[in-house]
Amino acid sequence: MIEKTKTTKFFREEFLDSEIEEMIKAGVQFGRLTSHLHPKMKEYVLGMRGRIHIIDLRETKKKLKEALEFIKQLVSEGKTILFVGTKIPAKEIVKEIAKECEFPYVVERWIGGLFTNFENILKRIERLKELEEKEKKGEFDKYTKKERALFEKEIERLKEKFGGLKKLEKLPDAVFIVDPTKERFCVKEAKKKGIKIIAILDTNSDPTQIDFPIPANDTSLSSLKYILNKVKEVILEEKK
Repeated sequence: MIEKTKTTKFFREEFLDSEIEEMIKAGVQFGRLTSHLHPKMKEYVLGMRGRIHIIDLRETKKKLKEALEFIKQLVSEGKTILFVGTKIPAKEIVKEIAKECEFPYVVERWIGGLFTNFENILKRIERLKELEEKEKKGEFDKYTKKERALFEKEIERLKEKFGGLKKLEKLPDAVFIVDPTKERFCVKEAKKKGIKIIAILDTNSDPTQIDFPIPANDTSLSSLKYILNKVKEVILEEKK
């Protein structure tokens, strides 16, 4: 049993299994300021510590299991998951996990119309792949220095927006979001196109907008790593 702290007092000892202990150590339980609580998140809140809400990790454990089972099913069926996390703490870990799992990702600004105007977005992705292939083959050598510089500038601009989407050849079957409140436009487009939404969401978000909500601290790197590594394990295991 881990050492008692002001946080663990919220959890009765019989609920402190190894998984919940790990979540406590990762800081998964720390929600947002009490003044920022979304009314529909009340069922996932266990109590308060000062001005911070404490997330009920028994609910997190249950919801994470449901999400992982759905992800496992998607992977077994050869479906595609798009990972989205543009907030600073999430960028690198989301990119790393997505690349390891060979799934597309968005870690810069959300691309408006990615789902609702996918045909045009796909053209930009194809343009990036085309230019990179030409550069790789040395086909730019026949152009002037100024023209090559223009091509390089275009590649960098396209890479910044679409670099994580080169594996995306059709609309994804699901989207995994870190902080759906920040990524509200992604949520809106996904719902419009019938794309399933899995999300790590804090106490300031609306869980009813998410198909598979995972209540957890969505700002702490240790919390994000804990959950995203669980996601990675399921995906890589199923891909074997």
